[in-house]
Amino acid sequence: MNYLKFAAFEQQLKWLALVLGLASTISIVQGWQLAAMLFSLPFCLIWIFCAWLRNEPQLKYINVIFAILYAYGIGRYFILAG
Repeated sequence: MNYLKFAAFEQQLKWLALVLGLASTISIVQGWQLAAMLFSLPFCLIWIFCAWLRNEPQLKYINVIFAILYAYGIGRYFILAG
């Protein structure tokens, strides 16, 4: 996949990531664990995408690890709740 054709959307994605980060932070403060993970996962996916555009390996791999942990947490939440 050629990521560079999506580079025009990078700034909009970063603004969306900011909104998702704020929503995640509010969810954490309010104690809404599932909401925090649901907002954080797309936040990480956006930053993974943006890091691939700019070749920032540290940012990319940190967010890959967090995305995996959030996906695990969301899956675990639904398995234990069901």
